Amino acid sequence: MLTLVTPQDESRFSLPVLVGREGESGGQHFLEFSTVHVRNANTRSAYTHGAELFLAWCEPRRITELGAIQPLHVAGYIEQMQRDRSAPTVKQHLTCLRMLFDWLVTGQVIPSNPAHAVRGPQHSVTKGSTPVIGPGRHAICSIAMVVSTVVRLRDRALR
Repeated sequence: MLTLVTPQDESRFSLPVLVGREGESGGQHFLEFSTVHVRNANTRSAYTHGAELFLAWCEPRRITELGAIQPLHVAGYIEQMQRDRSAPTVKQHLTCLRMLFDWLVTGQVIPSNPAHAVRGPQHSVTKGSTPVIGPGRHAICSIAMVVSTVVRLRDRALR
């Protein structure tokens, strides 16, 4: 891992070796993806971790630059992940890689997105987690509502 110091606040970020080889522009775009592109802190953390895992996976496979990553590499990584991880986790990692490579293509760091054509695992949820209230339970809930205000009385009447 290389370290990049940002001029704004002198904080240090560790870059994956593969990104560090792309020079200052590649490192800057990777940091922008990790800090600017994704607004939700939890998603940002998950995507940064996912990107770092993939780039670390590439190193022992003698991939020496980001432009050398092919759809076959991404598909192999996803296939390997499916052995150990749940389908939603694998889908999240693939989404992360698609977004990362889109960001790097837009920043002209790499020519094309190698994750674009890779398909993830099938996963669908057929049963929701919200319980359904039956007619008997609905009546009990309506009766139990506090009717101390006109609005609550109206709400009770609407049920």
